[in-house]
Amino acid sequence: MVLTVTLNVAIDKRYVVDDFKVNEVNRVLECDYQPGGKGINVSKAAKLAGASVTATGFIAGYAGGYVENELRKRDINCEFIKVPGESRSCINIFDTKHKTQTEFLEPGVTVTRDHELDLLEKFEALVRDHDIVTISGSAPAGTSDDIYSELIAIAKKHGKKVILDTSGQRLIDGIKAKPTLIKPNIDEIQMLAGRRINGQDDLIDIGKKIQANGIEFVVISLGKDGSVIIADEGIYRAIPPKIEAVNTVGCGDTMTAGFAIGLKKGLKLVDTIRLATAISAASAMRAETGYFKKEDMEELYDKVEILKL
Repeated sequence: MVLTVTLNVAIDKRYVVDDFKVNEVNRVLECDYQPGGKGINVSKAAKLAGASVTATGFIAGYAGGYVENELRKRDINCEFIKVPGESRSCINIFDTKHKTQTEFLEPGVTVTRDHELDLLEKFEALVRDHDIVTISGSAPAGTSDDIYSELIAIAKKHGKKVILDTSGQRLIDGIKAKPTLIKPNIDEIQMLAGRRINGQDDLIDIGKKIQANGIEFVVISLGKDGSVIIADEGIYRAIPPKIEAVNTVGCGDTMTAGFAIGLKKGLKLVDTIRLATAISAASAMRAETGYFKKEDMEELYDKVEILKL
């Protein structure tokens, strides 16, 4: 089973407009509402890939209730801590004329240390019955800087693999707790390095230094250009096939789900990379965030190019 952690749950709202204009009225052609937050997207994709999934984190108000109800419709087990306030909404505006996506991300609720302690207690009870844990995204106001480190330590105490996908100080602190896998993008790698990256060799060198500190897998996301994976058994470059992208929001989360499935099943690293890349590319072909069709993934699977560097 896969246990996902989403501290900053959201309702993802996608608006489709034609020729988005600033400071003017924009008529929405289509709109879509989905349970969101990075870990929620991992939950949805992992479930579609055939895993049993439990989602935990913080939820609040009517928006939190909506997220929980929608996840249960997808047969995802919900074990959230309810806090005061209202879970956030995140808006994605897709402009059909210019093929651009503009996002507005609300900050979310405010939590207390008591809420965190409730979450840590629930997490420790849940983690015993799950094979792998994913911890994804931002954290709401009031959350301790080391909350992800605490979660990672609990999971490792019970011998579970942990994937961490976050940014900023929580990524820095989380790495110190030595999760199994991290998935930074270029901006996050540059933040960790404290400087700009100068080409692929420099990128690999920085990734190797991070990996040598006790991270089993360092997966560096390159967006539509794929990823670089650094592990004990080698360094790989994954190149996804060309697709007609409809919605790229959440593709990194669906990739996380693919890595979680691969690690849970004990697949070979190359097969895990291929699966994660195919799921990510398939999700970009669909409007719903965190969603993919199995037939798309299967068609793309053998088209993923993997190079050993």
